[in-house]
Amino acid sequence: MVDRRQVMNFRVRAQQLDRDQGTLADTALLDIGVQNTGPDGARWALAARGVDVTALSDADVVLLWTVRGAPHLYRRADVGHVVAAVEPFSDADAGKRIYDAAKPLKAAGIGNLAALDEVAGRMREIVARPTVKGDVSGRLATVLPEPYLRFCRVCDATHLYEMPFRLAAARAGLELQLDTSPPVLRRITGFGKASAPADRFDVIRAYLRLLGPATPKQVAGYLDAPVKDVKARWPDDVVEVTVDGESRSLLAADEEALTSAGGGVTRLLGPFDLFLQAKDRATLAPDAARAKELWPVLGRPGAVLVDGDLVGTWRPRKSGRTLTVAVQPWQRLSTGTREAITAQAERLAAHREVSLAGVDFDS
Repeated sequence: MVDRRQVMNFRVRAQQLDRDQGTLADTALLDIGVQNTGPDGARWALAARGVDVTALSDADVVLLWTVRGAPHLYRRADVGHVVAAVEPFSDADAGKRIYDAAKPLKAAGIGNLAALDEVAGRMREIVARPTVKGDVSGRLATVLPEPYLRFCRVCDATHLYEMPFRLAAARAGLELQLDTSPPVLRRITGFGKASAPADRFDVIRAYLRLLGPATPKQVAGYLDAPVKDVKARWPDDVVEVTVDGESRSLLAADEEALTSAGGGVTRLLGPFDLFLQAKDRATLAPDAARAKELWPVLGRPGAVLVDGDLVGTWRPRKSGRTLTVAVQPWQRLSTGTREAITAQAERLAAHREVSLAGVDFDS
């Protein structure tokens, strides 16, 4: 029997939130990808784990559309293994990951994997030099047949379905140029996909290593993959543990760490930090009202992590060259805890290259 607190503390240590210094080479999150969504995205997630991101450049990292079609940061040296690791497990998996785009393909007798290969090939031809996403999409609409396309009412134009576009990009050996909006795609220099991903980059093993213990359903939810495909690839070297009455799996090598983990740190986690991406949300936030606050349909806040538990949410309020961090506590915070949160807010302001105007504790 493992309690919630042990699971939370295990993840704090597995995700290296308890360290003050680290490098890209030894940062575990970069094996599974660091989601880069919003101003407090991948760079802030790395900074929270002790990585100096001030000199981070595309010589060191690569930004790809991968899991759930979201942009994720990886080490550039690992790109071939990463692209192999994030590929759909099967044609059915590919169909689930591309959502509504699968229906017209099926009606036309086109397999989902074959469709991703076709889109990837066309994209590779189009992106001979850095190209804005909209231009790539516009050109794809002129060279692909109707089953690949949809009419967009917002743009009053015909586009490729969004998810096949995103998931085919890495397949085509294309990356997203850092800090571009709208996104600019370009070819990955010297790209070559590995024939099979090393265990380190296997997405199921990486989830268990960083977000375990977990069930196949939880891992499938993270990947947007069918549970059947995840079960078929479930590692053999796991042990079963019970968390809140539910049987879950953990890599056997991590069993001792699960029972001995401690998490005495304070961090401001970005809205899409990996710690908050776990699919056992009731473990992260057992109270339904707090879970609703943490994961609204639109406009997610960040989370305040203190001593291995989530104790509230936070939102940035930027005005000119100053930043105010608005904290919504879920419990009474001690003076020491407030001081630790303020120290992290100072760190966030420095990361954003602005001055901290203050921390507003809404209690």
